Amino acid sequence: MPMPPTEINRSLLPLSWLYGIGVNFRNKLFDWNILKERSYNIPIICVGNITVGGTGKTPHIEYLVKILSAKYKIAVLSRGYKRKSKGFFVVETTSNVEDAGDEPLQIKQKFPNTLVVVDKNRRNAIDKIMQREDRPDIILLDDGFQHRYVKPSLRILLIDSNRPVFEDKLLPAGRLREPLYGINRASIVIVTKCNSNMQPLDFRIFSNGLNLFPYQSLYFTAFEYGDLKMVFYHDGKTIPLDELRKKHVLLITGIAFAKPLVDKLELKTYNLYKLEYPDHHIFEKDDIETIQNRFNEILDDDKLIVTTEKDAVRLRSMNFIDEELKSKIYYLPIRVRFLKETEKESFNKKIYNNVRSNKTNNRIS
Repeated sequence: MPMPPTEINRSLLPLSWLYGIGVNFRNKLFDWNILKERSYNIPIICVGNITVGGTGKTPHIEYLVKILSAKYKIAVLSRGYKRKSKGFFVVETTSNVEDAGDEPLQIKQKFPNTLVVVDKNRRNAIDKIMQREDRPDIILLDDGFQHRYVKPSLRILLIDSNRPVFEDKLLPAGRLREPLYGINRASIVIVTKCNSNMQPLDFRIFSNGLNLFPYQSLYFTAFEYGDLKMVFYHDGKTIPLDELRKKHVLLITGIAFAKPLVDKLELKTYNLYKLEYPDHHIFEKDDIETIQNRFNEILDDDKLIVTTEKDAVRLRSMNFIDEELKSKIYYLPIRVRFLKETEKESFNKKIYNNVRSNKTNNRIS
């Protein structure tokens, strides 16, 4: 599998240099203990990245919830990107997407028994979580890699296989939030969105390019797609991907990087139409009209609309979609799969060991 080219806006490299000075200085303030990291008497597992754009944080958070919630009480703490509410907010399954944010609401609706909270001030949120009567055993910190005021018990760094960080540049010329040495803070590095047919040479390219220290572990994951499910009718019919071959599919995406999903669907149907929106896009009435008109332009009767899980959460909050259109909208569930079963076992073991070594009460064993 050839490595995809990394697009760099070289005219902006001088600004990236200035940006790097600021980021380096901030990191040094933490390294010199001038800015203080705070540790907590509870296992905190941070999942984040050093790039802007999607690396698959939400599916990996969901993977952690799945493997841990059978034995432990879990809380997920997120910033709640693009939400309109302020401060500390406890997400319920019935919360509005504008109050909760799309990703926290998605997690809460998939795992109703998991405490999900949003707060830009992570310290404030953790203090309030720790004061709850139903205090959790573990906190999963979503997208907190640059939030150094909190010192987690374990840092997991995600890297998109489609854009190798070792070929990237700092913002704004590239997509790096901080210099590559920030990788050193991670105990676990996961290369995400991998091709299932990844070759040994590709593994070596990433291993050599990242050049991790002995205390760091490297894993590779891919997305596994399930059957299509109806967005608005939870008990509605499902459609296996293999049945899309002769259907006409309008794909609606409002995510950072839709290419892996597009590539997957192009293998499943001969007739794919696309409407792309910015990441975390809040759909308005005009957008729904555009979707309806584009769908009507597809003259074949055997047609449907497909979207992502994250977009489905936002679409459900729209009360101006007519019932006929609702019946045609499906979402494509995804879950994380380790490319090697031995890696999955190794990763799970490291997670459990970290939880046990940072246990705070007798529920953790």
